[in-house]
Amino acid sequence: MPGRRRSDIRDKIIGLGENSHKKSYYPQLVDQLEEIKRQKESLEKKNHELKNLLEQLSLSKEKAEESERLKSAFLANMSHEIRTPMNGIMGFTDLLKKPGLSFEEHQQFIEIIQKSGERMLNTINDIIDISKIDAGQIEVHFTTINLREELESFYNFFYPQAAKKTIDLKVTNRLTANQETFITDATKFSSIITNLVRNALKYTFSGSIEVLFEKKDNFFFCYVKDTGIGIPEDRKQAIFERFIQGDIQDKRALEGSGLGLAIAKSYVDILDGKIWFESVEGKGTTFFVNLPWKDKNANLNQETKNKKAIDVIESKLSMLPSKFKVLIVEDDKVNALYLNMLLKKHCSELLLATGGVEAVEKVRNNPDIDLVLLDIKIPDINGYMAADEIRKFNKHVIIIAQTAYAFPGDKQKAIAKGFNDYMVKPLNKNDLLATIAKHIK
Repeated sequence: MPGRRRSDIRDKIIGLGENSHKKSYYPQLVDQLEEIKRQKESLEKKNHELKNLLEQLSLSKEKAEESERLKSAFLANMSHEIRTPMNGIMGFTDLLKKPGLSFEEHQQFIEIIQKSGERMLNTINDIIDISKIDAGQIEVHFTTINLREELESFYNFFYPQAAKKTIDLKVTNRLTANQETFITDATKFSSIITNLVRNALKYTFSGSIEVLFEKKDNFFFCYVKDTGIGIPEDRKQAIFERFIQGDIQDKRALEGSGLGLAIAKSYVDILDGKIWFESVEGKGTTFFVNLPWKDKNANLNQETKNKKAIDVIESKLSMLPSKFKVLIVEDDKVNALYLNMLLKKHCSELLLATGGVEAVEKVRNNPDIDLVLLDIKIPDINGYMAADEIRKFNKHVIIIAQTAYAFPGDKQKAIAKGFNDYMVKPLNKNDLLATIAKHIK
């Protein structure tokens, strides 16, 4: 039995060896499995991140492509909206040169030229207004308007365009006689309604457009309703955004700037109102506007102040010294002639400079100059630099900028350079005289 006992012992020793090997191998296997698991989780995480990145890149690509389409459409719109009225201005100006025109034709051509100029200016103003809105530089000037007259004015203005497209333009006045007087910012009110009707005309090709005015509770309420193409579901969320249109395809890219609805909404917000719409694609759109109704008496004090201000201006202008000397700094002959015509009645002497260096020298050589109307974009040195140089030797002369620069920050820059005031072209006679009078001591 001793041999068998030795064999059993050997088997046990071998068995223990095998178990020992297994015990040392299992932890390695577990570690390997854990490592594989970690690698799998890491790969899944990276795969998820890569998937998100691809989705973001896809969205960015879509936005970039849409932005490019909008940019192209916007540039096409601007070209159209500037070239079309310019064609009217140049074409009818040329016709005015022809002899034998009747008085009626002469007046008609002048009216067309004026309206074309206003249309082109409106396009430029749209872009400037958006910039001012973004910068918070829009001012509100409340005044009294007659809603019945405004409604008739909108009808008369848009009727020819509607008739050309064989669209039935309707206006509905649900205001009573004592509700027709309304206090608001007249310019912004007109812009709101005008942009809504233009939008309706743009996207309506048959049927009708209706504009309704009425008073609801303590609000002025109106709607502009059309039977046009409507707004697709995927465009509704963005319809009030800048340069966005209900349809941005090339076939309609040449109709409007894409700023009208954005400006309308901004102006409604500024006037503490509300704007919203209902639309079914293929069946038309209705835009609604609510504006707070202000009592007529609330504006009497302001109107009284305005009248007093006008009286003060007229009084100041009538008391100008007998020798009131003005320097016009303008390199454009037409603008220089226009300023000359506006001011010659109120000045004893008018001087002209066409560049910045010449302007500085004329002020230096004529210390009795009372007012400098200084353009910003002029040859040699610009208006900012010219004003800066003038202020080094003359602290008292009134310097007013008259310029086409109208973006946010331009006025502040001018004041910092020594200008007393800042006016944007095209210059209105009354505004110009009021600005001059404001600085007369």
